[in-house]
Amino acid sequence: MELVAGCYEQVLFGFSVHPEPKASGDHEQKWTPVADFTHHAHTASLSALAVNSRFVVTGSKDETIHIYDMKKKIDHGALVHHNGTITCLQFHGNRHLISGAEDGLICVWDAKKWECLKSIKAHKGHVTFLSIHPSGKLALSVGTDKTLRTWNLVEGRSAFIKNIKQNAHIVQWSPRGDKYIVVILNKIDVYQLDTASVSGTITNERRISSVTFLSESIVAVAGDEEVVRFFDTDSLICLCEFKAHENRSVFFFFQPISVYV
Repeated sequence: MELVAGCYEQVLFGFSVHPEPKASGDHEQKWTPVADFTHHAHTASLSALAVNSRFVVTGSKDETIHIYDMKKKIDHGALVHHNGTITCLQFHGNRHLISGAEDGLICVWDAKKWECLKSIKAHKGHVTFLSIHPSGKLALSVGTDKTLRTWNLVEGRSAFIKNIKQNAHIVQWSPRGDKYIVVILNKIDVYQLDTASVSGTITNERRISSVTFLSESIVAVAGDEEVVRFFDTDSLICLCEFKAHENRSVFFFFQPISVYV
């Protein structure tokens, strides 16, 4: 397992995390992290990170996207197209990378040749978050122009625009892509794909900083508090909560093979 972390000090860290042999009578699995690499690629703090099976890409306030080859443990170059802080990065498989930034652009990159295939003027303000549908044919984005936009990635054009009352800061497809969520402050609006309308709203106690689907219906929610909660997006009820930190959570997600923070 590989743990990758970016920080305000402009550095990308990598750790190999290995399970320890269980002693007789132990019920909990223990893990040991070992420092694997450090990479000082940027001249400003890191603002976004994404991974596929080989590469880590990082975005920064220095307006660049840097590529790190985890197999060879070397810098693989930089992507320079945006004007403004890189706000979001997401791979779709091993072939494509999509980036969003404060310049309002969404760029689709060939993750083999590292060429910009499409550059879309997505929002009048900043692009704050994007999410790719599991099929790879659609993407959702939210921006500071108070819109939620659906993109046809095959044709590189807008498919649908929905005005929302406030600036959303997270949008996320479910694993099957039958629904998606939009986060505004401490609220999660649950949308159904077939109707493109809100089927319900989940309210967290504090502002939400991260949401991750654990299944098609269950989401884990972290925010400006020490508690992590699990919600059911169908019934809209809180299934459980637990104290995870002494202070607020910034970012987390679950991944069955590797974990990246």
